[in-house]
Amino acid sequence: MSSIENDTFLDRSLRPALWEEYVGQKNIKDNLKILLQAAKERNHPPEHLLFYGPPGLGKTTLAHLIAKEMSAQIKITSGPAIEKVGDLASILTNLSPGDILFIDEVHRLNKMIEEVLYPAMESGMLNIVIGKGPGARVIQIDLPPFTLLAATTRVALLSSPLRSRFSGGTYRLEFYTEEEITEIIKRSAGILGIEIDEAGAIEVARRSRFTPRIANHLLKRCRDYAQITKKSLDLKTVKEALALQGIDEMGLTDPDRQILDIIISKFNGGPVGVGTIATAISEEDATIEDVYEPYLIQLGFIERTSRGRVATQRAYEHMGFDYPSSS
Repeated sequence: MSSIENDTFLDRSLRPALWEEYVGQKNIKDNLKILLQAAKERNHPPEHLLFYGPPGLGKTTLAHLIAKEMSAQIKITSGPAIEKVGDLASILTNLSPGDILFIDEVHRLNKMIEEVLYPAMESGMLNIVIGKGPGARVIQIDLPPFTLLAATTRVALLSSPLRSRFSGGTYRLEFYTEEEITEIIKRSAGILGIEIDEAGAIEVARRSRFTPRIANHLLKRCRDYAQITKKSLDLKTVKEALALQGIDEMGLTDPDRQILDIIISKFNGGPVGVGTIATAISEEDATIEDVYEPYLIQLGFIERTSRGRVATQRAYEHMGFDYPSSS
């Protein structure tokens, strides 16, 4: 069974394999091309790079493209997976010259591991403490030249010393435009062997929260619906499939609408604290702040204030409530 036929590997197959296939993030791509070309001409690994932004915008894809551009092996891990100094030491000492180490969710590294990472990034040295107390000694291990690529969804949680070690630059990935998402959907449809018309692709893009990962997920669910109902994947079918998923014309899901409904109907439009909202819909505070809130703010449906979250007139109109007139 090919990777295209097996849903387990679909997301991997939809990732761009060439710079020309990577849609959007033009400023980042232009800067990286210069950095990588200069590194190749010097015959030296690129400097360490940090990517940050909401989930699903292409941070991991960029890491793979950089590795391919440099003809380098990429080793992938994540902050939570590196639990002990020994884990990091094992990863670093097994790198070959020119390898790329990609650490996802790097903000979840513990501080002890960060301290070991600093000299590894700066001077290519791994300092290991052997023993405890007066008899403790430090062993220094030379590391091969390597590039650390790191990604995070919460850059504010990174310590300043760690952020400063990314000498190649820190890059923020932006949300995509509707046109860029439509182009991504058409490309993915071609890879998956899906026939979707222009209007259908635009409708999927409009509801994808400006995020490629979500766009590909919605495309696959529309494909499933069209397959089972024996319909062509046109605008009408896309709308039916997405309505079945509970995704409205603005891309809001049930939890998004619950948040707006709670602020408007239970707290008179706010202000209301994020902890109260999280309790009301049985979610974690961090989930509200990281998953749902950024999109609602981007749409102009809620505002952050010093006293809490406030629903805007646009939110009232979208949810079908009358906006209270100012007295």
